[in-house]
Amino acid sequence: MLLTRHRTKESSRWAVDGSFLPPSLTLSALLELPRATMFGLMKALTYGEPAFGEAEAPIDPGQEVWAAGVTYVRSRDARRVESTVADMYDHVYEAARPELFFKSPGWRAAGNGMPIRIRADSRWNVPEPELVLVINSQREIIGYCAGNDVSSRDIEGENPLYLPQAKVYNGSCALGHGIFLCEPEEIKEVPIRLEIRRANATIFAGETTTGTMKRTLPELVEYLTCELDFPRGVFLMTGTCLVPGDDFALQSDDLVLIQVGALKIENRVASLNR
Repeated sequence: MLLTRHRTKESSRWAVDGSFLPPSLTLSALLELPRATMFGLMKALTYGEPAFGEAEAPIDPGQEVWAAGVTYVRSRDARRVESTVADMYDHVYEAARPELFFKSPGWRAAGNGMPIRIRADSRWNVPEPELVLVINSQREIIGYCAGNDVSSRDIEGENPLYLPQAKVYNGSCALGHGIFLCEPEEIKEVPIRLEIRRANATIFAGETTTGTMKRTLPELVEYLTCELDFPRGVFLMTGTCLVPGDDFALQSDDLVLIQVGALKIENRVASLNR
């Protein structure tokens, strides 16, 4: 099943496989339920009314997006290059405890086709394509979506304590185009693709799979939720495995296309003039 969010004249509405759910039903309410109950309820409540309206980020405004870092070798290596304390990232990569940080509230996340941004006070900004887990209040994985963890590599590299500024700012988080609902064991070897276009030409393209991740998905969920409650559910970016070369930086009007499994999201970089 594919769960999507649409902007209508009256309000935002959720849909399953192209058919609207009742107007009052939110993702936050669904994620209060156990996974089996949630899946059964959505099948029973689908009216057959065709969904319409502009697609929005598949998250409720009051929900949270968190992120995990240094979960792939490529991410570790990229952090080595950018950082003046490169050995710290080796320790994080090998440690039992993963790196976890807050990324965005739901209301700030961009959806498919919406603009993303690069920081005006940074010279080295990159997209980071990621599989994003959707987790309910019972700490169960109910599916995933595609995500872009836009980051300022030079700010984080200058000092690890600047991580929040490098990761959390207007236009730094994109989610889309919907949530693929599935059992956790189905999330294996998910292909991830990244393409960046500038002036209608592809300037970067890469592909890999989540099979190269060092951490397991249940492990990341366990550490995130062991001392944090999420009564309305939570989104967890699971780290990046595709990082453009060290000589690459996003520019205004670049188009970033990300595919995670069958889910696609594309966002254009907004002008620095706000």
